[in-house]
Amino acid sequence: MFRLFKHYVPHAVVWLALIEFLALLGSAEAAWHLYAHFADFDAGTLTGRWLPLTTFALANALALMATGMYGSEALRSMRFATARLLAAISLGVIFLSVVGFLLPTATLWRVNSLYAMALAIAALFLIRLGMTRVAGAETFKRRILVLGAGTRAARLQALADAPGSGIAIVGFVAMSGIERKVKDAVPREAIDNLSEHVVALGAGEVVLAMEERRGALPLADLLRVKTAGVHVNDIASFIERETGRVDLATTNPSALIFSDGFSAGQRISRVGKRIFDIIASIAVLVVGLPLILIAAIAVKIDSRGPAFYGQSRVGLFGEPYRIWKIRSMRTDAEAAGQAVWASENDPRVTRVGHVIRKLRIDELPQLWCVLKGEMSIVGPRPERPGFVAELERELSYYAERHMVKPGLTGWAQINYPYGASVEDARVKLEYDLYYAKNYSPFLDLLILLQTVRVVLWPEGAR
Repeated sequence: MFRLFKHYVPHAVVWLALIEFLALLGSAEAAWHLYAHFADFDAGTLTGRWLPLTTFALANALALMATGMYGSEALRSMRFATARLLAAISLGVIFLSVVGFLLPTATLWRVNSLYAMALAIAALFLIRLGMTRVAGAETFKRRILVLGAGTRAARLQALADAPGSGIAIVGFVAMSGIERKVKDAVPREAIDNLSEHVVALGAGEVVLAMEERRGALPLADLLRVKTAGVHVNDIASFIERETGRVDLATTNPSALIFSDGFSAGQRISRVGKRIFDIIASIAVLVVGLPLILIAAIAVKIDSRGPAFYGQSRVGLFGEPYRIWKIRSMRTDAEAAGQAVWASENDPRVTRVGHVIRKLRIDELPQLWCVLKGEMSIVGPRPERPGFVAELERELSYYAERHMVKPGLTGWAQINYPYGASVEDARVKLEYDLYYAKNYSPFLDLLILLQTVRVVLWPEGAR
């Protein structure tokens, strides 16, 4: 895997993204020559065409990321990839059409972008078709050898068996007689040379998943494996890298303390993030104000009660603050006066509320909290004090998620449906800890792009 600004991306995905960017650039150039042929002029006479051509390729490459074209499902399903491809190119062309109105050659560019769109769809479709038919999904999987055959090793087997998994486990080595969870594990005593065994299986990585490491860690063998060019990793770090979550079941305080991460408080990052929050919140508030007013009027017409409501939430360092949202539930949604988890098809949601929750319009007034500095555009979802008190009792490390500002969108929100139980909160906490541990502007950009996917295909909204 490549590690880009502390976030891991599979090698195959990086190469695929690069190939598709070049295909987009080539499609734009071919479209330019095609348009020149039909318009009967020399394609080389117009100088400076590489700026709009590169803009076309870059805008559509970002749209591919935003619509989930590099997610596991799009990599293994041609039908899924085709639907997202059409949406991505459409988004890219809409963006370029808006930009085109600001350019002197707007008419020329809009016509050319239609040719480019058609060629780009064809090129990217052929690339994905060739990938799934010739290389197959197995190309994107990494071969792993697991040292251990107990409960932890069985968790890795479940991870490998999950749909869209990026790993293939080539074998298990039982490091002690008490590890009995994996039936096909080879006893350590049956292997003469561990490094040769790793090479023979074609493994590119060895993962330590023993139940008890004290006295059982084969340091000499691992050193030979490492010097043979095979990566050696601990199960906690491996699961974090593969899932984008800090796995609470295999993580301990010392692992978090001595790990590389939790640098979101660095001054440059903090100042840069705050500047972006101010600019983005002002821009979206100005553009989204008509939408907020329309939604508020619709709420008033649809049901009795105020259009907006405020709630207390827990923010940075555990300090409470008040958020504002467009009301999407009945006014008696919490008649008992206690916080209640939202459920799927929640009967308390009004007709208009159902729509604005799906489109996330009810969240727009929170941009005022972003502008005031109580929230950020990107960060963990803020929870209510009652839920926080319960979750801190139930879940280890829950208080650590408050070491970064809460946000409108976040790593947990784009990777997991709306949380409605303690178990949901545990999984979302693992994503939140990953974000706090591996924060970078690059990760914020990925989250913002993927938020487009969540809005267009509102999975998990309640």
